[in-house]
Amino acid sequence: MEEGFFTLYQDLDREGPGEREDVEWVAGLLELPDNASVCDAGCGSGGDVPTFLDIFPDCRVTAVDTHKPFIDELLVRTDADPRVTAYAGSMAKLKGPFDLIWSAGAVYFLGVENCLTAWRPALAKGGAVAFSHPCYFVETPSDAAAAFWEDCFVTDAAGIDSQVRNAGFRTVATRRVSESAWDAYFRPLQARIAALRSNANVTLSEVLDASQNEIDVWTRVKDETGYLLSVVRPV
Repeated sequence: MEEGFFTLYQDLDREGPGEREDVEWVAGLLELPDNASVCDAGCGSGGDVPTFLDIFPDCRVTAVDTHKPFIDELLVRTDADPRVTAYAGSMAKLKGPFDLIWSAGAVYFLGVENCLTAWRPALAKGGAVAFSHPCYFVETPSDAAAAFWEDCFVTDAAGIDSQVRNAGFRTVATRRVSESAWDAYFRPLQARIAALRSNANVTLSEVLDASQNEIDVWTRVKDETGYLLSVVRPV
């Protein structure tokens, strides 16, 4: 299954929803310095790294992901930019100091409290964390909305904030990851599914079916659930 997943996502810009406006919102909210030190934790193939480099020409970006082929893609994407350091490793073992730790759709692998606790020593004085996490936007989500996340632990905005506070942080601001950000993720993914379908083996076909189902279900539950982007700071 894992091999099929990486076949599906190879060379795609994103492994999850996101857009430039997410990064711009966080950067404007925090008033980061031009020479900010940023870590993209669980970066995948680095869909957000070019935006950081564009917004902050003097910044330094450290990108970390467990899957080395994603790191290799990121280095090609950034043309071995000297401002970028990228390596395959655990996002639980970051070494800062960073003005911002950014994590798009990856925190749920370790849990909000675990990540924030692990990242606190890696933050520079006045530093912040911005992360997107699965979230319910309605009081009583439908069975389809619950099933959309499969085995992933999902709560609402108050539940995420509670985990933030339990880790000794405070929530500065939140906003939903927009429908256009989901479209930016799903459109190329849909095209890749179609391109791979005819020659797919059994394992890859299962991955393609699961991804197509995710796209189909999303159109029905997008008002009930999605990602919440939270900006938090240590107390």
